[in-house]
Amino acid sequence: MAKTKTVFFCTDCGTETPKWMGRCPGCGAFNTMQEHIERPAAAGTVRIGAARQPRPIRELDSGDEIRFSTGMGELDRVLGGGAVAGSLVLVGGAPGIGKSTLLLQICNDLCKDRKVLYISGEESERQLKLRAQRLGVQPESLLILSETQLSDIVGVVDDVQPDVLIVDSIQTLYSDTSESAPGSVSQVKDCTMALMQLSKQQGITVFVVGHINKDGNIAGPKVLEHMVDCVLYFEGDPNSSYRLLRAAKNRFGSTNEIGVFEMGDTGLAQVPNPSQMLLEGRPEGASGTCVACVMEGTRPVLAEVQALVSKTAFNVPRRTADGFDFNRAALLLAVAEKRAGLKLSMFDAYINVIGGLRLDEPGADLPIVLALASSYRDSAIADDLVAIGEVGLTGEIRNVSNLSQRLSEVARLGFKKCIIPKNAPEKLEIPAGLTVYRVRNIREAIEIAM
Repeated sequence: MAKTKTVFFCTDCGTETPKWMGRCPGCGAFNTMQEHIERPAAAGTVRIGAARQPRPIRELDSGDEIRFSTGMGELDRVLGGGAVAGSLVLVGGAPGIGKSTLLLQICNDLCKDRKVLYISGEESERQLKLRAQRLGVQPESLLILSETQLSDIVGVVDDVQPDVLIVDSIQTLYSDTSESAPGSVSQVKDCTMALMQLSKQQGITVFVVGHINKDGNIAGPKVLEHMVDCVLYFEGDPNSSYRLLRAAKNRFGSTNEIGVFEMGDTGLAQVPNPSQMLLEGRPEGASGTCVACVMEGTRPVLAEVQALVSKTAFNVPRRTADGFDFNRAALLLAVAEKRAGLKLSMFDAYINVIGGLRLDEPGADLPIVLALASSYRDSAIADDLVAIGEVGLTGEIRNVSNLSQRLSEVARLGFKKCIIPKNAPEKLEIPAGLTVYRVRNIREAIEIAM
């Protein structure tokens, strides 16, 4: 009889150890080691698909079109231009955020020229049909199945031979080869490995829904994210109807792209112009607000940055940043005090990015500083002004990438003024009707803005 082997996996980083430890030796996290029982395959076990022979790389044809559209441009953008045949895509997000809704909606277009199999371990087939009718998804060729046993799912896939397989969700599947409960480390790992073999050997595009834990990460072992080709996160404020789709990992494209959706009564609707959405409800003539233009992959996005500076009642002033890196915000506060003469050390400072967007690039530095200065002086920045630039420790404004694209987006949305770095290219294409101010440091930028 084959012997079993017990190992322990870290759910945060995937580190494997032969014995349990209170602290992971890989990432240092506490109480993240979970037991996993490995059983060697029994003799005569049938493998998924036939054995394949290696081929020289020069004989492989790379000219074939392996990408196809999902029918949703925002999803195609995040995937890198469309779904890739034979890829395994993991879609994660909080409960009720819209993961299942998104995958069910793309079936409308996928079923036009592809065979799609939708497998749900959380809903019955009747419940799936009711939800599809509510969303207006009624392709006659869509195949649905309510099943959780992995061996039965593999058998159905072999019989049906779909082009696209959707599994909702990976935490509900279980394999007979493991005695663990569904959703455990071993079950999630084994089921994902089987789906990966189906995807690679039969050329099936597989979309898998994954739940997230309280820390916001995909539930299960971290090795799960290493096995798949793409990891997509569906994010959004529960009090807002807007949803952001991001790629945490993408073997076939950039991880900087975002997709924007709006949740309505009939499902998710694409938002082709996220800048307009992020600027909705912007106050006019109010101090402490400035518009930033950042690059999300190849797309320029305008977002409203707000700052509130108020006299502190404590010995140590309070600092809060939402949608912006806290350490970067503290650095900009120090630069504004030292180089622009703003006595912010005696004031509480609160920074907020409207719309749930997170600004991670240097081009958002100057709008943050201008919003802080506007709130400190209680002087409003012009409503038709946008600021772009990176701020250094000496207070200088440095150039950023894709400045021409940013200026085009600024002009398209009706803004008339834009502050950019002094060392920006001289032959910069400036749209008609847009006045550009070149500044060397934050002092010049503050004087122009106010």
